[in-house]
Amino acid sequence: MLLEEDPSSLIRATISNFNITPDKVLVSRVSEALQTLQTARDLRLKDAETSLKKLARTLNTMQSQHNEITANHSSIAHASEISRLDTQKFRIAKGVSDLEMETERLQAQAADLSARLQELEMQGVDGGLENENGSVEDEVLLRLKVYRSLGIELERGDGGGKDDSGEFTRAVVRNDRKGDVHIVNIDRKFSRFFYANYFWQIL
Repeated sequence: MLLEEDPSSLIRATISNFNITPDKVLVSRVSEALQTLQTARDLRLKDAETSLKKLARTLNTMQSQHNEITANHSSIAHASEISRLDTQKFRIAKGVSDLEMETERLQAQAADLSARLQELEMQGVDGGLENENGSVEDEVLLRLKVYRSLGIELERGDGGGKDDSGEFTRAVVRNDRKGDVHIVNIDRKFSRFFYANYFWQIL
């Protein structure tokens, strides 16, 4: 019978028949793998905690900035500033429109006066148009009338009204808008076109 054998012999035979060395090596490898995984898990958890703390600090900073901007911003003041700028914009636009209209009016007036002056210049000293009675209208009187309407007065010289050449020797130019008065001595060496441009610049 089996029980009749020596138990120690049976135990020795059993131990010799079982090889547990591979199992011990496998258990050791499993333990090392578990330890490596635990270490990697701890590192990832630490990195996540660090990132979370950094994001929390950034959030707090942005929240503080937002609160500060919100506290300093006044919707009433903003609306008032927008209304003031709109009013100023419309006022400037109206001023520009008025200036453009005034410029066009002055340009038309200047063109009309220039055409009248050119017409008188083309008539010459001895020229003129016959009126209904057949008499010749004095071209000099027409010039004086146009000049006076522009604020220009021709003055006679010291020798009895006109100089030897028959031309007026001095002009007084008044600019009522600026309050200026200019006295221009007329010299025969300058053309009429020169004096016409000079008078326009003064006016």
